[in-house]
Amino acid sequence: MLIYVGLSIALMVLDDKTLFLSRVRDTVSIPLSSLQYLVSWPVRLFDDWGSAISTHDHLVSENRALVAEQLLLRAEVGRLDSIESENQQLRALLHSTAEIRGKVLVARLLAIGSDSFTHLVTLNRGIHDGIFVGQPVMDAYGVMGEVIRVNPVTSQVLLVNDPHSGVPIEVVRSGIRAIATGDLYTRKLHLLNVPQTADIRVGDLLVSSGMGDNYPHGYPVGQVTMVNRVAGLPFLTIEVEPSAHLDRSWQVLLVWPDHEAGKAS
Repeated sequence: MLIYVGLSIALMVLDDKTLFLSRVRDTVSIPLSSLQYLVSWPVRLFDDWGSAISTHDHLVSENRALVAEQLLLRAEVGRLDSIESENQQLRALLHSTAEIRGKVLVARLLAIGSDSFTHLVTLNRGIHDGIFVGQPVMDAYGVMGEVIRVNPVTSQVLLVNDPHSGVPIEVVRSGIRAIATGDLYTRKLHLLNVPQTADIRVGDLLVSSGMGDNYPHGYPVGQVTMVNRVAGLPFLTIEVEPSAHLDRSWQVLLVWPDHEAGKAS
């Protein structure tokens, strides 16, 4: 032990008085530095990996939060677009009420019939609102259909493009009268029993003629999109695009013709 103590003291004195040990330290420090680097390299690599993994996890979490926020914003934009579309329909309905004679009531579509052979919609108005079978229904653009079934708080409407529907119409330009009924396959309208000699053209506007008890006179029903004259057949084949937005309107008007409005009041 004394030998080691003495040797240590001698080295300390020698280091203080000469530069010999400094040169030895400098020489030895080069391989020692390399050794220290090699020893610390796995530790630094592990720390770098840990930092990279932590950063990746943070970015993934942040990305998920941004995606969720984006989806929420898209849903909100979609909801606002839907509200704006509904407001536009209501404004259009409000404008159209000024042109309708008699009492009207705004209704909303609750459901669309799933049967491909009938074109029905369900409204949120019923017996409690004074709705009656045969009552005409319109949107802001034209005749939509008529009520065929009434429940206490709902009612069902047969649309004008249903094959079982029949709307008495009048051609605005020529005054020709006919019956417009629905087409099962095209979901448009066609006119029944119009003679080959009738004055009717593509682009003619059709309005309700007022004949019969349901539809009041003068409301848009559709526009002629095709007139086909087939030699040898007694009647024309006429296709009509409905004026009402049958597949887009969610707000509609239930109309009381003047004589029914008197009864309702």
